[in-house]
Amino acid sequence: MASRKEGSGAAGGGFGAAKGKGKAAATGDSAVKQVQIDGLVVLKIIKHYQEEGQGNEVVQGVLLGLVVDDRLEITNCFPFPQHTEDDADFDEVQYQMEMMRSLRHVNIDHLHVGWYQSTYYGSFVTRALLDSQFSYQHAIEESVVLIYDPIKTAQGSLSLKAYRLTPKLMEVCKEKDFSPEALKKANIAYENMFEEVPIVIKNSYLINVMLWELEKKSAVADRHELLSLASSNHLGKSLQLLMDRVDEMSQDIVKYNTYLRNVSKQQQQKHQYQQRRQQENLQRQSRGEAPLPEEDINKLFKPPQPPARMESLLIAVARVPW
Repeated sequence: MASRKEGSGAAGGGFGAAKGKGKAAATGDSAVKQVQIDGLVVLKIIKHYQEEGQGNEVVQGVLLGLVVDDRLEITNCFPFPQHTEDDADFDEVQYQMEMMRSLRHVNIDHLHVGWYQSTYYGSFVTRALLDSQFSYQHAIEESVVLIYDPIKTAQGSLSLKAYRLTPKLMEVCKEKDFSPEALKKANIAYENMFEEVPIVIKNSYLINVMLWELEKKSAVADRHELLSLASSNHLGKSLQLLMDRVDEMSQDIVKYNTYLRNVSKQQQQKHQYQQRRQQENLQRQSRGEAPLPEEDINKLFKPPQPPARMESLLIAVARVPW
C-alpha cells in the first residue's frame, strides 16, 4: 500500500508543480535556503496521520504556499485521500484541481510548493520517493518534501524535516542513466543525494499569546520520562529494519559479484576466440590463402548489463540515521 501511494504522489506532483511553476518561480530564481511553515500546517499533517495512518501505513499530502527570495513559505496543505485499487474511477489529478480551485475561490494560497509524507522508523528513502520528488522538483525548482516521523514525535520531540534532491542527482535523473559508470562520472554517492533544508515554524502573534497563556495554566509535566531507557520495543524494530536493509545490500553485492564473474568469463572467451582466429590466419597464410575477414568482436560477444546502482545507493542512504 505504501509503495502504491508513493507512486501516486509522483503523478500528482507533475500536475501540481506545472500549474504553479510560472507564478512561484517568478518571485526569485535562487535556491531555497529556508523553509517557513505555518503552525496550522504542522497540526494538519499530524492530524492527518492520527486519523488515517496506522502502524507502517504511509500518509501523503500536498503543500501549498509561495516563494519569497530564498525562503519557501508553506501556508497550507491538504491530504491525498485514502483509496484502494477498487476505486478505479478516482482521479487524483482531478481531485487536486478541484481542491486548488476551491482554495483559490476563498483567496487562500493555492500554488504547489511540494508534498509531505509520513515515515515509519525513518524508512522513507525509496525509489518511489525519489521519483516523486524529481517530478515535483523538475516542474518547480523550489519544491521540497516534508518528512514527518510520528514515532519520534510521540516520544516528545516534533520530528519534521525538509529534503530536496541535489543538483547532481537531478541531472542524473533527467538522463535516466543509473549505471555505475554514469553515477561515477557524476560523482554521485549516498552522502550527496539529498540535501536537508532548515525549517522554521511560524505562528501569528495571537497564537503565541494563547500558547503562553496555556503554558502558564498547565501543570508542569514530568519530563524525566523522556530520559527513560525502556525503549526495547523501538530499539527492536529499528534493528529489524536495519537488518532488512543489510540483507538487501547483501543481495545487491551478490548481483554485482555475479556481474563481475560474467565480465571476466566473457573476457576469457574473447581472448580464446582471438587466439583461434590468429592461429587460423597463420595456417591460411602458410597455405597461401587470404586471411579471414575482420569481424566486430563486440557483436559476437555482447557485454553483460551491469546491475542498477541507484537501488544500492538508496539502501545506503536509508541506513544513515536521519
